[in-house]
Amino acid sequence: MTIVADIALKRLGRVDYSPTWQAMRRFTLERDAETPDELWLLEHPPVYTLGQGAAPVQVPNGIPVVATDRGGDVTYHGPGQVVLYTLIDLARRGIKVREFVRLLEQSVMDLIGPRGTRRAGAPGVYVDGAKVAALGIRVMRGRAYHGLALNVDMDLSPFSAIDPCGYPGLAVTQTRELGIAGSPAEIGDRLADLVIAGIERA
Repeated sequence: MTIVADIALKRLGRVDYSPTWQAMRRFTLERDAETPDELWLLEHPPVYTLGQGAAPVQVPNGIPVVATDRGGDVTYHGPGQVVLYTLIDLARRGIKVREFVRLLEQSVMDLIGPRGTRRAGAPGVYVDGAKVAALGIRVMRGRAYHGLALNVDMDLSPFSAIDPCGYPGLAVTQTRELGIAGSPAEIGDRLADLVIAGIERA
């Protein structure tokens, strides 16, 4: 674990989705006004997750589907994708939810450079219309959890079994295809540094 300012960065490696989600939820329910904020940097084994706005899906490839309590629609997590969970007390820091979403998007855009763009009504980051980062959070009592997922160097084919983020035919890309050097671990550290810097500026 690394402490940067008053935010703890925990590198969890490759961990299953459901117990990690339950640990995030438990942390958020049990924290108090003095609990330090945390970022969890990790990868998941292959899994589809459904946000609260997602319709049930059936996939032909045997990859598990988990309905969760984050915002957003359906997405895919797998090895080679950087997942950064943001357990941040927004109320204590005076950060509004919409500002926090833009902060997370901006962190990805700062990482990948001027090609990164937003898309109205569809949180995340895109390059030439293809999604490179998905974003979904949940806020309880002013405290956020879940976070963002950045495609780095992964098998993108499981995305073809879904409508990513609810958009039929939405293309996806990853930092390796964009010519951005760095392993998932290296890029994850860079992304975490940018998110921490953004939170500290907010």
